[in-house]
Amino acid sequence: MPRVLSPLFFLVVALFPAGAAAQAPSDSAAALARAVEIMRQTPLIDGHNDLPWQIRGYAGGDIDSLDITVRHDPDSLHTDIPRLEEGLLGGQFWSAYVPVEYIEAGGSARFILQQIDLIHRLPILYPETFEFATTADDVVRIHQNGRIATLIGVEGGHAIENSLDVLRGFYGLGARYMTLTHFLNTDWADAATDEPEHQGLTDFGEQVVREMNRLGMLVDLSHVSDSTMVDAIRITEAPVIFSHSSARALADHPRNVPDFVLEMLPENGGIVMVTFVPGYISEEVLQDEERLPDLRRDLLAVFAGDTATARSAWEALLADPPAVATLSQVADHIDHIVEVAGIDHVGIGGDYDGISSVIVGLEDVTTYPALVAELLLRGYSDEEVRKIIGENVLRVMREAEATAARLRAGTDPIVAPGPGEPERPLGWD
Repeated sequence: MPRVLSPLFFLVVALFPAGAAAQAPSDSAAALARAVEIMRQTPLIDGHNDLPWQIRGYAGGDIDSLDITVRHDPDSLHTDIPRLEEGLLGGQFWSAYVPVEYIEAGGSARFILQQIDLIHRLPILYPETFEFATTADDVVRIHQNGRIATLIGVEGGHAIENSLDVLRGFYGLGARYMTLTHFLNTDWADAATDEPEHQGLTDFGEQVVREMNRLGMLVDLSHVSDSTMVDAIRITEAPVIFSHSSARALADHPRNVPDFVLEMLPENGGIVMVTFVPGYISEEVLQDEERLPDLRRDLLAVFAGDTATARSAWEALLADPPAVATLSQVADHIDHIVEVAGIDHVGIGGDYDGISSVIVGLEDVTTYPALVAELLLRGYSDEEVRKIIGENVLRVMREAEATAARLRAGTDPIVAPGPGEPERPLGWD
């Protein structure tokens, strides 16, 4: 059964029929109508959503305990079925995320298996809304049938516990990308937000990338260091993705992509899926985020033992409202990536339900049409918008699938012990 569309959809289509899409929009209503028409035909595919992590937090992983068939308060949850339908989402890479604390504690692979199982249950519980996808053709077919294509991305290379066998197992369960690191380094790759240990990828890290190519699993470079980005692009035979990153030239966060890496994407074929994290979009927000914790620490030191005075001083500082990030600034990041890398190398990776604050104008998953309308108002053609919202990532998926077919025809699975793994199993004489 096709998903129910919001009243907004029928209003704008009635006011601005399909033929109007051929003309440049003259105002926001015309742009929104045209955005809706484009999204009916081409799936908007988001590279990253952390709803599975929210389900883990709300209900300990019991998906039945969080009713996503009802509309939730955006302050508590960005994603539910009514709002997904209103936002006309076509495909979603749901994040199977494992906290970096598991690097030391152990059990990363088990945690990811639990998250993968949770994602598999979405289309089982809600078959009228979701359908599981593993290929680009799946995504197109599912969107044409009025459902949301459900894909899996593993967030954090520590999930494989230094084992290529585990990596293959995740692929077999439907994972179609893996982010090589999260906030901390792995034993084989440097993260953007940790002190460098390896100056990029180790030899084993290069084997991870090669085996991902052989499998057809997208190499996701969000969260990795610049050196790891360069190494991965040098090694890979398939296009890379940044599932939820933006342009560092506009917001100087290490999680964003520098221009010299953007310039490498045309030859590689990869894409940056622009994220909606305020501190990755607005330099002013980023500066506030860096400044406020230090101010809080200083206040507590000055007013030690007098928390009431410290609170008053803190509130006085906040009387000057902190900066906010806006939908227009998100479009600025798309503009910049198009200018440096080209129209074929940008997508959308919202990071909804993985963020604690939101972009003004992109507060939850209902707002995708507003972003598409903004791009149209900026002069992007229908063809260019189709590339940005979905066709670019579909191309990348197809190229990864073709690379895997070629490599599998002549290459056996890579067998290589990971860091700390004995070459011979315990008990083997």
